[in-house]
Amino acid sequence: MQHTAEPKKGNVFTRPIQFLLHWRSFPPYELISYVAMFAAATMFAYGIRPYTFDIIRLVLLTIATLYSGFFAALIWNDITDKDIDNIVHPGRPIPDGRISPRKFFTVALVFSALTFIFGVLTSPWCLILVGVTALFVAFHNKYLKKIIKLPAYSEIFTPVQWLTVPLFGFFVIWTALPSTGDVTANIPILGYFSLHRSQLLPMILLALFTYFADDAHDLAEGIHDAEGDRTLGVKTYATSFGEKIAARISFAMFLISGVLGVLLFYYTLLSWVFFIPFLGIWFYTLWYYYTLMKTTDNLQRKHLGKLIGRKGYDYLLASYVLIFIDVVLQVLNAEYLHWF
Repeated sequence: MQHTAEPKKGNVFTRPIQFLLHWRSFPPYELISYVAMFAAATMFAYGIRPYTFDIIRLVLLTIATLYSGFFAALIWNDITDKDIDNIVHPGRPIPDGRISPRKFFTVALVFSALTFIFGVLTSPWCLILVGVTALFVAFHNKYLKKIIKLPAYSEIFTPVQWLTVPLFGFFVIWTALPSTGDVTANIPILGYFSLHRSQLLPMILLALFTYFADDAHDLAEGIHDAEGDRTLGVKTYATSFGEKIAARISFAMFLISGVLGVLLFYYTLLSWVFFIPFLGIWFYTLWYYYTLMKTTDNLQRKHLGKLIGRKGYDYLLASYVLIFIDVVLQVLNAEYLHWF
């Protein structure tokens, strides 16, 4: 039996809020982690320096932009993937009948508009970045992953949207703050762009870490969703090469993400505050990916795919939270505490 399309309680202003609160079963720690994750992107790029009103304002704008974009991307995904969700995620709002695609489309437009507004308040360059990402996500989810027959196309390119997080953090610093970098440009309409070459390696390492960590999680969940993806012709690693090989590739990508985390510690401003708990989380989660790879029972592999996909996603979030904590403690120590 389907649920009613609209919540009974509340007025026209509170109903959308009530719906979003129950739209997906987000654990409270996940919603909090996003705040730290998005803040960490800009704070990591800014470095261990005194925090002025301008940089605090930019950190808050980063959180607002990326949080709005995150919800917009999820809602667009629910709209475009409703056929797949009918098979593998029947409890989501559209298959479950809690909201119509038309009304969800309106909600997606609102979050997309908020993303663009916060983006342009940050800088025109940041607006371009979120705009290009939004176009890619829209065409990828709606058309490309269903019509492009390149093996594993969907899971090769889906994690690209998460690269917006590290790139946005660095674009904020390069375009919205006065700077005297060694690479500069002043382009009409878009404005000033200034970076130090020394910032490129941290950005590349953080972007690669984000890609491999997210792709490892996507592959594990793709094993669970293989039946629905195969029915609709979506090219994932599981549908292209089989669930067993997908599990091996997922393990390899997760292993690479850990190596990239070590390199982040070694080559960037991150300290032991990040590194020690990161290693613990990595080894803990790595065991689950190893279990998924070694499992021979197909039904068990599908079940583990969903479980380990969740653990892999938590690993990505926790890594960014550790970056946030590390940078905050280093800034406090440098400016006020002088503990180390």
